[in-house]
Amino acid sequence: MTPPPPGCASLGAQHARVPGPLARSRLPLRLLLLLWTAAATQGHPKNGPRISAVWKGRAGQDWVDFGLAEPHTVLFHEPGSSSVWVGGRGKVYLFDFPEGKNASVRTVNIGSAKGSCLDKRDCENYITLLERQGEGLLICGTNARRPSCWSLVNGTVESLGERRGYAPFSPDENSLVLFDGDEVYSTIRKQEYNGKIPRFRRIQGEIELYTSDTVMQNPQFIKATIVHQDQAYDDKIYYFFREDNPDKNPEAPLNVSRVAQLCRGDQGGESSLSVSKWNTFLKAMLVCSDVASNKNFNRLQDVFLLPDPNGQWRDTRVYGVFSNPWNYSAVCVYSLGDIDKVFRTSSLKGYHTSLPNPRPGKCLPDRQPIPTETFQVADSHPEVAQRVEPMGPSKTPLFHSKYHYQKVVVHRMQASRGETFHVLYLTTDRGVIHKVVESEEGERSLVFNIMEIQPFHHPATIQAMSLDTERRKLYVSSQWEVSQVPLDLCEVYGGGCHGCLMARDPYCGWDQGRCVSIYSSQGPVLQSINPEEPHTECPNPKPDKAPLQKVSLARNSRYYLSCPMESRHATYSWRHEENVEQSCEPGHQSPNCILFIENLTARQYGHYRCEAQEGSYFREAQHWELLPEDGATAEHLLGCARALATSLWLGVLPTLALGLLVH
Repeated sequence: MTPPPPGCASLGAQHARVPGPLARSRLPLRLLLLLWTAAATQGHPKNGPRISAVWKGRAGQDWVDFGLAEPHTVLFHEPGSSSVWVGGRGKVYLFDFPEGKNASVRTVNIGSAKGSCLDKRDCENYITLLERQGEGLLICGTNARRPSCWSLVNGTVESLGERRGYAPFSPDENSLVLFDGDEVYSTIRKQEYNGKIPRFRRIQGEIELYTSDTVMQNPQFIKATIVHQDQAYDDKIYYFFREDNPDKNPEAPLNVSRVAQLCRGDQGGESSLSVSKWNTFLKAMLVCSDVASNKNFNRLQDVFLLPDPNGQWRDTRVYGVFSNPWNYSAVCVYSLGDIDKVFRTSSLKGYHTSLPNPRPGKCLPDRQPIPTETFQVADSHPEVAQRVEPMGPSKTPLFHSKYHYQKVVVHRMQASRGETFHVLYLTTDRGVIHKVVESEEGERSLVFNIMEIQPFHHPATIQAMSLDTERRKLYVSSQWEVSQVPLDLCEVYGGGCHGCLMARDPYCGWDQGRCVSIYSSQGPVLQSINPEEPHTECPNPKPDKAPLQKVSLARNSRYYLSCPMESRHATYSWRHEENVEQSCEPGHQSPNCILFIENLTARQYGHYRCEAQEGSYFREAQHWELLPEDGATAEHLLGCARALATSLWLGVLPTLALGLLVH
């Protein structure tokens, strides 16, 4: 809401005097009141973030500008290190965020073959890959459409020449590179004008292999990982992707989300058709749908793998972010054990005779080649019939939301009393991060959206995000800057003990009169394990009442009272004496709950209280007393009234337009 003009009626002073009658032109104010009331019914329900916070950081310590726009960046960070490498156009940035000191940045220029690319697009050298290699850093980039790599050791750059498959020809191409020891796997095409069918390749290792051209339809690769299983020969490569739906029914979704498996020890086949191909490829559909609400999410956006703390690979949790055609999102959680079981036990889709022995997808010991018959069956029927469903008895999403989520990282952490929580950090298409906590209650998961974080000084799309669980930081990059965001943002929670515990943030607790990080406190802090009524753990049963503020107003004047809606999950009500004059429900578009008084009569003087109700938690957010001002006039008041109405109109109109458009 745009504030009132200086010198006019405002709510900042403890006692203000507003003399004289106001202007009589009521149409704009009435129209504004009507539209503002309509906006109050729009917005997101309680699965949205409870509060919104702008991470301002410490000056010079938590964010650094590039100095110029970098439209394509890649971020590399090693847990525990204060350094963050970012690849840009023709250079690599090294950001250093030492604890308690000013951040710094230095650049390393990387040469390019721009002269050979004068008649083509993307003639810059866009760095697309940063990877630790021995004591140095492997850097690969588009190099004016001649993909090449360099080695950076102790500040010295050495060219490694052209490296097809390590970097794409254009920074916009979908690319995925996976390193495992001396082996390298890639989805990047090796020829600029040939080989347009995307493949998953082993480009460095014993035998170079690639997937058959018919097993995937226009895939977009998301994530790949290597899983070391109980027997070394059984080690798997799993990669996650989405592809065009082979079902061309007009009512069928355009995309299908998949997980594919390959045996890491695959040596190719026996025949000329299979000798250079992966012989153990199988794919399965990832299901993410809510049957109760008939909502389906078919477009995989990102994947994060959370290893089991006890080292059991089957219990690794796979967090998938999905979207639908309306850009609503869902998070579904799978286990590697369930994925492995589907590939080991399912029949093949469309294949109705007995499976050959060994069955398709089976890893063989002692480097045995896959028999030709097994390869032919798998190559013609690469999809298993059984689908991979989310964990839990209901097989439904962890949660779904009207926000469009794009990236996810997950932190498994222990709170002050030893309880384990999974904290999800999800980026949206609007350049903010949602912090969502997942806790277990029996066989079901409880989810709470704690806050929305604005990580940048210049709002922009989030290009990359890395989680450092050792330093407890998020490193986030946009085209303008890199920001270091702490996981324990406890200082943003107001409202004393009650406000601290109502946040339900497992990183924070109440100690010695402050909301503090559990990592900075010397001993245990007060935290609530009650998800419904956390405030009841506080020593004082009720929060403090709001201080009384007074304002003197002339009869027949116009005025508005504004109450900041700190919690988007609460209902805010303006109460005059015993009557509720205005109510703002959760999801209200405006950051304030506003009560308009168009024509102040004798009955409308008195006490006004803004009350917030969130479950059983009740607090008085503001308390105003409107007092009569008799016989005073001021010539400037007419201008103030007009300016006030204009400021209200300009402040609310963009939100109204957006809310009504969405509606």
